[in-house]
Amino acid sequence: MSVTVLIVDDSKLARIVAGKALAQLQPEWKKVEAGSAAQASDIVASQHVDLALIDFNMTEKDGLELAAELRALRPDMPIAIITANIQDEIVSRAREIGAAFVAKPVNAESLEGFLSGAALQLRSAKA
Repeated sequence: MSVTVLIVDDSKLARIVAGKALAQLQPEWKKVEAGSAAQASDIVASQHVDLALIDFNMTEKDGLELAAELRALRPDMPIAIITANIQDEIVSRAREIGAAFVAKPVNAESLEGFLSGAALQLRSAKA
């Protein structure tokens, strides 16, 4: 099953770290990176993306705003909000839009639950 993961973070280093964790868990999955919400929107409009890992703290638009936009376009897309800003309000807002919450620093262990659930969801959607 070919899966494309969109990694959105305005920090290049954070995108590299998330990409490495993803590669450890799902080496055959393809990753596409965006350094901003605008870039992410362009990517989603121009190519197929199966799931998204989105940083919360970004400059022009926070990750929850982007996640809500993606949710409107792709209601079944697995989305995770990634942040070191662990506040109940952010966690509950993520849940309201149907996004998972992954705490930074991102590593294979912190991503494993989300990616396992996403893989199951994608497999059953294609079945």
